[in-house]
Amino acid sequence: MSFASRDSRVRAAAWIGLVAGLCVIALLLAERNSSAQISANLSSAKPASANAVNGEPPLRIPSNVAWTEETLKLVSRGDAFRGSLLGRRCNHCHGEEGFSSVAAFPNLAGMDRMSFWKQMQDFRSGKRSSPVMEPIAQGFSERDAADLAAYFAMLPTASDPQDNRAFPQAMHDPARATMAIRLIIFGDGQRGIPPCQSCHGPVFYVKGAPPLAKQNGDYLEQQLEYFSSGFRSNDINVRMRSVARQLTAEEKTAVSEFYGAGLGPGVN
Repeated sequence: MSFASRDSRVRAAAWIGLVAGLCVIALLLAERNSSAQISANLSSAKPASANAVNGEPPLRIPSNVAWTEETLKLVSRGDAFRGSLLGRRCNHCHGEEGFSSVAAFPNLAGMDRMSFWKQMQDFRSGKRSSPVMEPIAQGFSERDAADLAAYFAMLPTASDPQDNRAFPQAMHDPARATMAIRLIIFGDGQRGIPPCQSCHGPVFYVKGAPPLAKQNGDYLEQQLEYFSSGFRSNDINVRMRSVARQLTAEEKTAVSEFYGAGLGPGVN
């Protein structure tokens, strides 16, 4: 065998080894790039709830309350007398007879049991934010909340000469009454806004939707702003957030003032 043939085979083997090495390196790089791409895809596939959208809080379960048969039984069996004793600590803000002297605080007299109980559970779980109400609600058990609900539901809503309720408040601009009546009675089908009375009465009451006929206007307007901004998000099926975001600032004021003036349907 000649030295020329042996040198040719050596050079060929060296080239083969070099090519093989380059192939291995290429495969390793491809594998690394593939892993990185998979990781990137997984990251981009995270649920939308993991990130804030349009500056709003991340999507979350609006409420832990479910209207099961057990829940309905618990709420319906509330003891109004025991609730009257527990309710003494509520008097400072909500009034001794369930009507607050401050228009920015909600009236509780005549509120249906399920609406009251749901809000208390949402405060307890933090689904509804309030630096005042969250610690108070956490001090009440589910049974306590049912007893309080029974008590406030039985309180009369007729005016009392001796109380100092803020309700009703005057409408600052009576011209807004027409706008309010349209939304409360008819809604706005073009924007997908149902009439207020279809959920809050007297036409129909949705479970957990409070009656508004005797509610303070300042409180209602504040809650509409909270729903609109997403600060309050304990509405099941995103019903109130969807409605509030469709309303203009003037419409929110009009509806709130109309109810707060005692002009809403179902007052009498």
